[in-house]
Amino acid sequence: MFFHGIKLAFLIKQFPFLNPDAHISSKSDLQLKDRLHLIQKFGLEPVHLLESSSTYSMTRCLKECFGFGEIVFAFRKLDPPILQLSRHELGVNWLDVRSCSYVFIKQTAHKDELFKLGLNKPIFLVKTIEGDIG
Repeated sequence: MFFHGIKLAFLIKQFPFLNPDAHISSKSDLQLKDRLHLIQKFGLEPVHLLESSSTYSMTRCLKECFGFGEIVFAFRKLDPPILQLSRHELGVNWLDVRSCSYVFIKQTAHKDELFKLGLNKPIFLVKTIEGDIG
C-alpha cells in the first residue's frame, strides 16, 4: 500500500488532483530548498508517498503520514511515472485522490468534509495508532 498525508485545507483547495505546485507560496524556506533539489534531480517536485512493506509497516506509514496532515489516503497502486525518492518513499507527478482505496481521518468532522467533496471511499476514524513502528 502507498500512503499520503495531507492537511484538510490543502485537500479542499486541490481536490481531486494533488500537485505540489499548487501551494508553493505557503512553503517554508527549507521546503523551497528541498523543492529545488528535487526539481534538479528529477525534473519535477513529486507528490510524496510512503510504501508499506514487510520491513516498513502500514502502522508506521500511517503514523508518519499523520505528521503531515490530519487526512491520510491509502492507494493499492500508483500511476506511472513513479520515482524512488528513498528506501520507503516514492513520488508521483500528481495524485488523483479519487483513486484511493481507503481514507484515514483523526476527527469525525473530516468525514463530512470528504463527503462534501464527493469522495465515496471507505473512511476509518483513527483515535490512536498502536503497534510496532520498527
